[in-house]
Amino acid sequence: MSELTKQRPKHLALHEIRQPLAAIASILHRISGAGLFLMLPLLIWLLQLSLGTTQESADLFRAVAGNWLVKLILLGLLWAFLHHFCMGIRILLIDIHVGVEKAQAHASAKAVLAVSLALTAVFGLKLLGVY
Repeated sequence: MSELTKQRPKHLALHEIRQPLAAIASILHRISGAGLFLMLPLLIWLLQLSLGTTQESADLFRAVAGNWLVKLILLGLLWAFLHHFCMGIRILLIDIHVGVEKAQAHASAKAVLAVSLALTAVFGLKLLGVY
């Protein structure tokens, strides 16, 4: 009964709350989904430019896609897509009761973060023209 009557804090100190890794991965999944949704008009416009048949659309695409700020935004969207994809697979596995235990959930969240960051690095280097 003492647990029900103990004093609750009047404010949340967000910098003191320590979330488990699975919660951080889940929050990033929501953020990446929202980012992909909000940047969809940019992605559709870039797709339209890349598929254009005129020389002007090709030149405009090269000019826009060659801008360092656009490349940075595309790198962020690349991470968002890869994280959202990997985390979606993790969630589908949890839905069929694979990796539900605490240790397995922690390991799969760590794997999602590692794989999404590694794939972002590989594809990001290609996006930036390193190879």
